[in-house]
Amino acid sequence: MATLVGGIATSHTPTIGFAVDTKKQQDPVWAPIFKDYEPVRQWLKDKAPDVLFYIYNDHVTSFFFDHYSHFALGVDDSYPVADEGGGPRDLPALQGHPGLSRHIAHCLTMEEFDLSYFQKKGLDHGAFSPLSLLWPHEGGWPGAIVPLQVGVLVFPGPTARRCFKLGQALRRAIESYEEDIRVAIVGTGGLSHQVHGERCGFNNTPWDMEFLDLLEKDPEQLTKLTIAQYAERGGVEGAEVIMWLIMRGALAPKVKKLHQSYYLPSMTPICAVIYEDDPASLPAPAAAGEYRKRVSRELAGIEKLEGSYPFTLDRSLKAYRLNEFLHRLIEPGFRKRFLDDPEPLYTEAGLTGEEQDLVRRRDWRAMMHYGVIFFMLEKLAAVIGTTNLHVYAAMRGQSLEEFQKTRNAQVLYSVAGKDEGKINWDKK
Repeated sequence: MATLVGGIATSHTPTIGFAVDTKKQQDPVWAPIFKDYEPVRQWLKDKAPDVLFYIYNDHVTSFFFDHYSHFALGVDDSYPVADEGGGPRDLPALQGHPGLSRHIAHCLTMEEFDLSYFQKKGLDHGAFSPLSLLWPHEGGWPGAIVPLQVGVLVFPGPTARRCFKLGQALRRAIESYEEDIRVAIVGTGGLSHQVHGERCGFNNTPWDMEFLDLLEKDPEQLTKLTIAQYAERGGVEGAEVIMWLIMRGALAPKVKKLHQSYYLPSMTPICAVIYEDDPASLPAPAAAGEYRKRVSRELAGIEKLEGSYPFTLDRSLKAYRLNEFLHRLIEPGFRKRFLDDPEPLYTEAGLTGEEQDLVRRRDWRAMMHYGVIFFMLEKLAAVIGTTNLHVYAAMRGQSLEEFQKTRNAQVLYSVAGKDEGKINWDKK
């Protein structure tokens, strides 16, 4: 079974990444950063976690306001460095752990946390800035990551209590994972700072110290504060510190603080804390098998439905590239290129030979078996001028005429819009 080895809280200011990239270890202004994080580096080396569950917020880099979720869980097998405007930092991509991601997604959803899932997105300084100091990365990182992006930049957003409860559910999810791995929880963000408006540059060290004391000894008190109160005491952007409550919620009611540092060189305090469980304060663990059975209740038996292929995270990850290719058919320019000459597009999209062959042959049933969701097939059909009914018939291994005999009316239709010649089947 998976083991939770402890938790880390850390600032994620880009200051840390800048100090690493410009090799400021000996500079008297920057040296305290490296000194303060050395115990955390050593703790990670000693504990050797296989996976970091990494809580951060994106800074409108990979996530924009066209779709902004409270909790977005990474389910990919790799996470590159995002380009925040001046080119990505020279760091290797992080390896994901799709198995643990899928398990956590399942458990948290069944515990009524509404998640979104992301793939093929880079992580910005919210993740990589402290991580580049915490984990050695020459030639690759020593473990994998499961990232959780928390939507703290758009209000209304998650509350402090919601974050703490998510952390408690997260512990149950991790400890019920069947693989024998070691997991550490990392909460990032904060502490007090504000980077916009006339209050820009605001800090409040006394509040930071009070927050850290409560986080260790009485985190329930922190769940009673509103976001407005967090903003008043720690700055509007400093309210992101509620992400630390996810990490703290995943730990025991009582913890042992192994390290704490605090340094305020400029706009944002640079803080690092290590906690481990006080085992005596932990309640008796629930049987992992019973927990897995409970959270599996909603989908139990669905795999037995003959001729049915629920679009799971497994299928989403496997067929992401092909689903993305077909999704781009909603773009007029891409659609025209596809109709004129699709071969260069296959290469540009990096489709495998098998994936290219599936599209060339318009093998609707085989594409569905491969992992393409029906609604991408529907779009491809509309683009090439065929109907939904042709696709439905192919799914059942029937001719159109055979399938139509099972319907009450003999009609043809499609999702095609105004493109000429795409919706004129009745005229033929």
